[in-house]
Amino acid sequence: MTRPELSGIGMTSRRTRERMVQRLVEQGISNIAVLDAMRSVPRHLFVDEAMAHRAYEDTALPIGYQQTLSQPYIVARMTELLITGVMPDAPMRVLEIGTGSGYQSAVLAGLVGEVYGLERIKPLLQASRKRLRQLKIRNVQLRHGDGFEGWSALGPFDGILCAAAPERIPQALLDQLAPNGRLVIPVGGAAQELVVVTRNEDGLSRQRVEPVRFVPLLPGTSSS
Repeated sequence: MTRPELSGIGMTSRRTRERMVQRLVEQGISNIAVLDAMRSVPRHLFVDEAMAHRAYEDTALPIGYQQTLSQPYIVARMTELLITGVMPDAPMRVLEIGTGSGYQSAVLAGLVGEVYGLERIKPLLQASRKRLRQLKIRNVQLRHGDGFEGWSALGPFDGILCAAAPERIPQALLDQLAPNGRLVIPVGGAAQELVVVTRNEDGLSRQRVEPVRFVPLLPGTSSS
C-alpha cells in the first residue's frame, strides 16, 4: 500500500507533481528518463513541512543554513545536461557537489548506477541521509567534505554535478573527470553561467549554457 507521506495530498499530490512535469516539458526538458525521475521523487519530503505546499512550484526554496533547494527546472536541466549523450555502456558513476536536502541525489539515483555526494554542512548531510533511507534509495553514498577537493579516492567519475557556484572551476574536479565524462557546474560571482565541461580525446571542451543563480561554493567543511 502506498504510504501517504510519499504520495502526498493536496498541493503535494501526484496530480500536482504531474503538473510540474508538464511545465518542465513546456520549458524544454525532453529527456524522458529525466522527466520520469522528476515525476517519481516526492520533492515535498525534501523541504520543511511548512514549505511542502510550495514544493512543486518552479522556484528555489530555503532549506536552512543559507542554502536552497534549486527550482525543479534547474534540477531537471542540469540532470539532462549531465546524462544526455554521454551515458556509457556501464552505469554512470556520478559525483554530486553540494548535496543539500538530498533531492538532486534522489533524482540522480534513479538514472545512474552510483551517486557519491559531498556536503559541507553536517546537519544537512544528516537530514539527507535520513530522507534517502526513508525512500529506500541505496545507491547513494554521502560524505561530509569539501566540494573544491572532490572525492579523489573514488574517482574518476563519469559525471560531476555541482549545485553551488565557484568563481573558477576547481582543478580537482576537472582532474576527477573520466574519459568522455561530463561536469555540469554554475560558475561566477554576481553574474553566473551554467557551464558544461566534457573530457574528450582532445582534452576538455567547455559549453556555456545559460545564466543561473546559485549559492557560492565555499571551501572547507562546516559542522553548523
